[in-house]
Amino acid sequence: MALLTLEALRAHGHELTIVSPIDSEVTHSPAGAARLEGVGRSVLVPVRPPGLVAAALRAAFGPTPITVARHSHPGVRDEVERLLSREPFDVVHAEQPQALAQVAGAGRFGVPVVLRAQNVESDLWEGASRGAGLIQPILAREARRLAAFERQAVREVAATVTLTAHDASRLAELSGAPERVSHVAAPFPPRLPAASVPLAGAPPVVLFGSGGWRPNEEATRWFIGEAWPRVRKALPGAALHVVGAPAAGSGGVCGRAAPSDSREVFAEGAVLVVPLHIASGVRMKILEAWARGVPVVSTPAGARGLDAADGRELLLADGPEAFALALRRLHAEPGLAASLVAAGRERLTRHHDPGTVGRGLTEVYARTASPGRT
Repeated sequence: MALLTLEALRAHGHELTIVSPIDSEVTHSPAGAARLEGVGRSVLVPVRPPGLVAAALRAAFGPTPITVARHSHPGVRDEVERLLSREPFDVVHAEQPQALAQVAGAGRFGVPVVLRAQNVESDLWEGASRGAGLIQPILAREARRLAAFERQAVREVAATVTLTAHDASRLAELSGAPERVSHVAAPFPPRLPAASVPLAGAPPVVLFGSGGWRPNEEATRWFIGEAWPRVRKALPGAALHVVGAPAAGSGGVCGRAAPSDSREVFAEGAVLVVPLHIASGVRMKILEAWARGVPVVSTPAGARGLDAADGRELLLADGPEAFALALRRLHAEPGLAASLVAAGRERLTRHHDPGTVGRGLTEVYARTASPGRT
């Protein structure tokens, strides 16, 4: 999404300088680097991200949330300040609250900061704390710290942009500063090619596991343990492809490593399931499924923020039997999948067009840019 946003801004005539941390121990894609170079000047700063324990210790005796401490990189902050001290900039765009530590010096140079919050982090952590057993107090405390951090961030930056109207309302309520929060949808093209190689199963069902984040891990466990047996009873030939997370290899379930090109798992005839019970922001994989011609079955939480209606752009399911019924409907009703995809693509065209997003962000920048600098 960040790259799509940069391309949309470049198309609107903005001159971009991208300052980003890169893991010094990870090899990065030359194609991705070339595409980044195509939208503006990029300054990649090698860092060694602190581990969870180190970040927790750093945050233990102060107000900084753990997730913010994990993404604080002095080298990136120094590079941003070096650029601001030497060149004129109209706006500094911080992607996610965790990036604010890197742009803390912008005020000294009279350059306003616009924050784009992809989700409401405190809501995610508060949701993750429910039913978390022994670690519930830790997660709940982190949620409170994040809420305080987000409240202060919205009040201090020049403007905050969210991806959904729901998140805009939440941050406006949390901060008490609704005039500082606006909503600009996530950019996404209405059509992308589907996979060239089909997936096994009748139908093949795709689930993005995304290990490492508790809500995703809980959703994957729940779907495999509770919903999938009911799906297999209704559709004995179905196969579940769990992408990016380990999964059992029996009962029609197979784990798949995260592909270098996500297109590989959006095959013709497949269905994307989104069984999240804790969510904020926008599920970009739903947007990608529509663009690649794949229908979606999601929990209400997973689809929140898209303003998509049950039976129009996707099917909603709030329990194991509901998922089985929805997948059986898609398999049995000719034309239903195509109808959902067509409506999803229409929504992409009307609400997620990169050109529209570029104009929306440009308007926010114009309202906040320092006088005489635009």
